[in-house]
Amino acid sequence: MDLQLQGKTALVTGSDKRTGETIAEALAAEGASVIFHGNDVCPARPLAVEGDVTSEAGCERVLEQVAAMGLGIDILVNNYGTTDNHRWQEADTAKWLEMYQVNVLSAVRMSQGCIAAMKARNWGRIINLGTVGTFQPAALRPAYYSAKGALATMAVSLARELAGTGITVNTVSPGFVRTEQVEAGYRRLARKLGRSEDWDEVVKLIVERDFPNPCGRIAERQEVADLVTFLCSPRADFINGQNLRIDGGAH
Repeated sequence: MDLQLQGKTALVTGSDKRTGETIAEALAAEGASVIFHGNDVCPARPLAVEGDVTSEAGCERVLEQVAAMGLGIDILVNNYGTTDNHRWQEADTAKWLEMYQVNVLSAVRMSQGCIAAMKARNWGRIINLGTVGTFQPAALRPAYYSAKGALATMAVSLARELAGTGITVNTVSPGFVRTEQVEAGYRRLARKLGRSEDWDEVVKLIVERDFPNPCGRIAERQEVADLVTFLCSPRADFINGQNLRIDGGAH
């Protein structure tokens, strides 16, 4: 299937590593000109920018670098986001504000900075990376899940605001995804429990203990990237204001 992304310019925040990098590479493989982004360090890519999108100054810095390239953003993937293992009794006001800055306002500011150019072209895509944890949040990381829930709500509101402009706004919410951190953490757990550290066996442990789902495994980063890439394409013109789960049917 031709996703018709030739001639489109995409910016993927937090694309210097992990899932964001895979998303950026998938868009590039479909013919888009992709701007890679690092929050702290500029990625070693032909088109790349650096800036802390959790702050107003950092977002402005990123957008200024894009403008200096003479490029207009057709596709914005708000991938950057992060959390830690805070609990309710540890999550003070500063933690809640931090999680909102990192996971919501970063996407709000970047979207606001790209919308004008999209409107001028009568076409655009904004994709936010969420989490299935907003559908069934755990007790752990309450500020993070609440922020990601706000991110999904923001996307629906923005989709309505941009009605008739040719710009669509969607959220992609993965469940467990195989990353270096997930793999290392569960191998340690398997070792602690006296179980095999073979990856296929570790996956069984993850599904059994923390992520039961009909597919019986967790997602690969490429699978998340493929869904995002499709939503970025003209082929997905009629998908708008949605929060799409990619979780093997867990929820």
